[in-house]
Amino acid sequence: MSGDEIRIAVISDTHGMLRRCVMAEVQDCSCILHAGDIIRESDLDELAVNGSIYAVRGNNDIWMPGVCDLAGILRFQIGGVSFCMVHDHRDVPRDLEGVDAVIYGHSHRYSEEWTDGRLWLNPGSCGRARFGSDVTMAKLVLRGGKIQSVKKIEFANDDE
Repeated sequence: MSGDEIRIAVISDTHGMLRRCVMAEVQDCSCILHAGDIIRESDLDELAVNGSIYAVRGNNDIWMPGVCDLAGILRFQIGGVSFCMVHDHRDVPRDLEGVDAVIYGHSHRYSEEWTDGRLWLNPGSCGRARFGSDVTMAKLVLRGGKIQSVKKIEFANDDE
């Protein structure tokens, strides 16, 4: 990794389950984005050992101490790249002026689309596999204020 590269782990829907394989993948990242359904605040603490955490509240977080007060919509910048993150795709604001990447979760299905120069990324679920989906996350590499790469990472369903 060159000095001006920023590696970002993008996860969602852990539902109180931080897999060893996911923790191994986030170790080389300076930032972790969690698109909701976290359940346990201690999971955010464990992830924070690896880098800065950006997290939103998911529909299953609304009753959970420590994560129920997270924002439902989060806008932030990392390395000159502007992000908007929500849990449910339906909650993405209409005004995305200046947003380079929209991060969301909820469906447990990986999705990666570039529309009008903007990345729309659902990293899928890296907690328990549900709805017939694979266990997935994503990694981004930023350089010079741009998203240089998006990598889908798939895991075996049996590694907890």
